[in-house]
Amino acid sequence: MGDGVVASDLSVLADPTRARILRLIRDSTDGRALVGELATTLELRQPTVSHHMKALADEGIVQRQPEGRRVWYSLDPRHADRVHALLGDEAGAGPELDLPRVIANLSERYRGTFGKETVERYVRESHKLLSETSSTGLLGSRTATFATVRLDALARSASADRVVPEVLFVCVENAGRSQLAAGLLRQLAGERVLVRTAGSAPIGAVRANIVTALDEIGIALGEEFPKPLTDEAVRAADVVVTMGCGDACPVYPGRRYLDWDLEDPVGKPIDTVRALRDDIEARVRVLLADLVPA
Repeated sequence: MGDGVVASDLSVLADPTRARILRLIRDSTDGRALVGELATTLELRQPTVSHHMKALADEGIVQRQPEGRRVWYSLDPRHADRVHALLGDEAGAGPELDLPRVIANLSERYRGTFGKETVERYVRESHKLLSETSSTGLLGSRTATFATVRLDALARSASADRVVPEVLFVCVENAGRSQLAAGLLRQLAGERVLVRTAGSAPIGAVRANIVTALDEIGIALGEEFPKPLTDEAVRAADVVVTMGCGDACPVYPGRRYLDWDLEDPVGKPIDTVRALRDDIEARVRVLLADLVPA
């Protein structure tokens, strides 16, 4: 690998455990750590931590530093700035956010649709919700994106002109099954269907094996990230598909609810995730044919 790094190299950090490992290394006294120490802190088996360290080392994100019979790991200085931007500061708060500017920009975008007070309420609430679940330093852009998604949903739920159907996929973490389903439906439907996702207990990032399984068939998640389930998301949807999140989703008249009994991909090997992806694709194709008949 050359002196630079492309954005896809850091997709390995989509796994929350790897993000925690890097944060522990970065925030250690001398900027390095042993696998055994990391395993103890994370309450994981050493082979599990070694597996994650190999993935990080293969991408050049960490460096191995043998010292006798021990091997220390530290951040590769070439990529430290970008890793820091993704992880946030030591307190996990990330850089200081200019929320008033976010509010002003979105107020301009929604002029004539929502007043500034409504926009401000959604921006500040979105920031609070994401602050409770996100482990990334990209909290500013995610806050603006999440607030936009919510305001769009709010506008749609109040509109009588709903020509394009909308589907909301909901799972627990919004990092696995719901992201697989959303990626597949977006690819197959294009602009014929609006697609959103949410989680009853979202985590900080889409899991790495999900990103890989979708990339293999030409689907990029792009800027997608786990988002909390909100009332306006359900109200805006025509179809709500739940996957293992129990009774977390509120029920409103006029919405169609489907519950897909799917295996949780957390901790599963890539072959299992591929099988899950293909199962979801078959279900998505049936749903699409029903929503948008040929």
